[in-house]
Amino acid sequence: MARHWRTGAAGLTLLCLTLTSCAGAKVSDMNSSGSKRSDGTCGTFNLAVNPWIGYEADAAVVAYVAQHDLGCTVTKKDLKEEIAWQGFGTGEVDAVLENWGHDDLKKKYMAGQKTAVEAGSTGNRGVIGWYVPPWLARAHPDILDWKNLDKYADRFKTSESGGKGQLLDGDPSYVTNDAALVKNLKLNFKVVYAGSETALIQAFRTAEKNKQWMIGYFYEPQWFMSEVQLVKVNLPTYTTGCDADAAKVACDYPVYDLDKIVSKQFAASGSPAYRLVKNFHWTNDDQNAVARYIAQDKMSDDAAARKWVDANRDKVDAWLK
Repeated sequence: MARHWRTGAAGLTLLCLTLTSCAGAKVSDMNSSGSKRSDGTCGTFNLAVNPWIGYEADAAVVAYVAQHDLGCTVTKKDLKEEIAWQGFGTGEVDAVLENWGHDDLKKKYMAGQKTAVEAGSTGNRGVIGWYVPPWLARAHPDILDWKNLDKYADRFKTSESGGKGQLLDGDPSYVTNDAALVKNLKLNFKVVYAGSETALIQAFRTAEKNKQWMIGYFYEPQWFMSEVQLVKVNLPTYTTGCDADAAKVACDYPVYDLDKIVSKQFAASGSPAYRLVKNFHWTNDDQNAVARYIAQDKMSDDAAARKWVDANRDKVDAWLK
């Protein structure tokens, strides 16, 4: 399923209904076309796709298997994280395949509205933090201790950082603690957004190649780590509850057991697509392989998924049981 882009809500809805992706759309822009059948056939499977390459890899493989093994009509919808959860109650979104914590959304949509339920771990371990290029970690190893960052703040200045050191983040829609961390750790830095995951990756690539000073938000699993092995800065150790108040966070991010979230309606539908989502489980290496096919080898989502599925049929068969 190739990605197609078209402006206007009507165009977005039409694309969604023809096995394509809806880029940057709102849930309200899209028809709930799903036909969840109690007879065990699949019908339409509405799959949210959040804006990072690892998630795109998840969605590519699950969509491919749903379409080719289960006969589902797969509708992929490019949605920001919180927007995707809004679709659970209307039937416009059946599944979110890679949730990074989000206790706030679980409280709202599971405990509160009761429109969503958990569907188990993806098998991926998620790590978020502040990273520097490897050349910088080698040249100034003390920079890996957050207490030394201000000593080098002037070296990280850019035209966008207002006289402070720049801490580069990616997509503005990503939920991070970075602004609070800078404030609460009393660092002479300013969070600046690259605008997208692709732009953030390119900034790190350029910084390593040209030995430029850079520090930024990054995460694993992420295929780019096999190209440039970024080095994580040690922030104050995470302890349970240290991030309970978002405005007062002064600790590192936790390690996330990434999980899947589905609509309550979808979980009770009898659709084989739900069984596939619930059983979907792979490793960071699996995800990175598919993400690399898409991002580096420039394969379509469908071609990347087919290549991985053909090489890992035993894993796929286990998901279908």
